[in-house]
Parts: sequence; structure tokens; C-alpha cells
Amino acid sequence: MILIDTGPLIALFDPKDPDHKACHKVLKTIEDPLYTTEAVLTEVLYAFDPGSRGAEGIKDFFLSDYITLHALTIEDIERTFSLMNKYSDLPMDFADATLLTLAEKLKTSRIFTLDFNDFNVYRYKKGHRYYTLDLIGRKLLE
Repeated sequence: MILIDTGPLIALFDPKDPDHKACHKVLKTIEDPLYTTEAVLTEVLYAFDPGSRGAEGIKDFFLSDYITLHALTIEDIERTFSLMNKYSDLPMDFADATLLTLAEKLKTSRIFTLDFNDFNVYRYKKGHRYYTLDLIGRKLLE
């Protein structure tokens, strides 16, 4: 499974985005299921005008089961806030923290993001150890 961040979702549905074509290339290589959080979806929809082609495209993308929206529990939100405190020097935003929380919960290190600077710093906890994240599409997008 692969977690997807705000940046690629915006780029996929905004043809004027400089990463639009590259994100489509990356998406075509992905065979694993995609997951994200409500916080990411909120950021994506905020970036588009309501009723715009981009907003309608992202709605169809979610409603067509191309991506699974994972709801956070109270324990997940607690972990999310803890991560935001840990990485407050960046600072880590809520959506990024929810993805890192989800990575830990679903035991995956794979994230499709355009936010390489921050996600290179973040570490996900597996047991008692911390690991780097596998940033999907990085070579195509840099």
C-alpha cells in the first residue's frame, strides 16, 4: 500500500501544475492500493475552487475507489499531535502528521509526496525503532 499526500493529488487534477505530467507518470507505475486521510482531502479540496474541474475530478477519484480514505481514531489524533510537537521546528502540519500516523498504523513506509524536504526528515516508528520513509516517484519528480 502507498499513502498519498496533498501535493500529488493537486498536481494530478490541475493541468497547470508544474508536476502534473510527472505525477501522472508516477501514478501509472503504482499497482498498490492508495490510502490517505481526511486532512489531506481537506487540503486538496481547499486548493480548488468549488465546482471547478479539479474539484470535480478529485471527487470522482475518491468516489470511484481509486483511493481509500482512512478515518482517524482518537488514538491516531493523539499520535498526530505528538508528531506535530516532535517536528515543531519544521513545523509539521496536521495533514503530514496524519500521514505519518497512518504509516505507523498500517506499517508502511511508502508515501507519494512532493514535499521531499519535510518527508526526508520525518521518521516512522515501527516497534522501538525509527525508519526513513520510501518517497514514491522521487526520481521522476526531482
